[in-house]
Amino acid sequence: MDRQTQIDLTRRVFVHIDAKTTDTSAAIMQNPAAAYTSPERLAAEQKLFQREPLLMAMSGQLARPGDFVTDDNTDVPVLIVRGDDGKARAFVNACRHRGTRLAEGTGRVRKHLICPYHAWSFDTTGQFVHAPSKENFEGFDFENCQLKPLALAERDGLVWVRTHGDAPIDIDEHLSGLAPEFASYGFGNYHHYESREINCAMNWKTIIDTFLEPYHFAALHKTTVGPLLIGNLCLMDAFGRNLRETLPRKSIAELRDQPEADWDLVFHTAIVYVLFPNTVFVVQRDHAEVWRCFPVDNDPGKSRVLLEFHIPEPATSQKARDYWDRNMDLTIRTVLEEDFPVGEGAQRCLAAGALETVTYGKNEPALAHFQRMIAEALEQT
Repeated sequence: MDRQTQIDLTRRVFVHIDAKTTDTSAAIMQNPAAAYTSPERLAAEQKLFQREPLLMAMSGQLARPGDFVTDDNTDVPVLIVRGDDGKARAFVNACRHRGTRLAEGTGRVRKHLICPYHAWSFDTTGQFVHAPSKENFEGFDFENCQLKPLALAERDGLVWVRTHGDAPIDIDEHLSGLAPEFASYGFGNYHHYESREINCAMNWKTIIDTFLEPYHFAALHKTTVGPLLIGNLCLMDAFGRNLRETLPRKSIAELRDQPEADWDLVFHTAIVYVLFPNTVFVVQRDHAEVWRCFPVDNDPGKSRVLLEFHIPEPATSQKARDYWDRNMDLTIRTVLEEDFPVGEGAQRCLAAGALETVTYGKNEPALAHFQRMIAEALEQT
């Protein structure tokens, strides 16, 4: 984040602290409970996962030629691999012979992607290389037997994939002004530390909701992050369908005695980005967290979140690993013991018809923006 933006945001925080206020929406927002419970609504939302670029990896997960990651959270099995030329590419994770999956999880291929069923092989650019007993496939068009490509864009350490359509991904258009800010963080040099998968009995949007207001900090997070962050105070800035929510730590008061030119806003905040439609990207003072949220089984009451920790330096010592393990433990404990049980309980109530609408207060502007952007996108389908 550039210096002037840090100064401007810090000034806004101090104004709110002194006035005991927060950024607000113009009015409350009421959302139909069906937004969280309707199978028809979910079916419409799933089209967003097909037509929109989705953040699927960080460059650090594909650091070397041959490194690959797979993703099975949409209707298309995705394989992302870095070629010998240094370029990351995405393909449908299926052999062109019988559709067998070419790779599982994450890893590295030495030279070729080799099908485990019949050993057909493809290079890291997706081109066909070899098939045993090739003479038995007379009439098959091996010249056009490359893996099916998917649109991919890699920029400033973030790897985006769109699972449907052939048009290139325009990152500037998708991020609507956020691209320079993400470039400033240097995520291309970050290292992947750990991933966790959490299955939830609640709507996929509810996971994102939990990040988008500090109104609940004092009541719900008394022994975890509550003592660290200022409750009911946030800055909200929209970037098209994306947003940035700035959550100040209590330590930000230390900056009042420092020259503005020395203000380090990032160190004294948690900065939450929502990258439309389904990713929460959290910039902490010493690491980044990526939360990718997906519906499961075409059920509006089931979801999966994939949490990844990315750190600026590799954890090469036990002391460093212990530090990051403690960070991960606090993060997981906060959501598993506090946020997610509340969300799952609310899901049961909404599914039972307890409320016709849910209400977002004026002091929850980021939450209202996210839900409004989803609703508007659905109107355009």
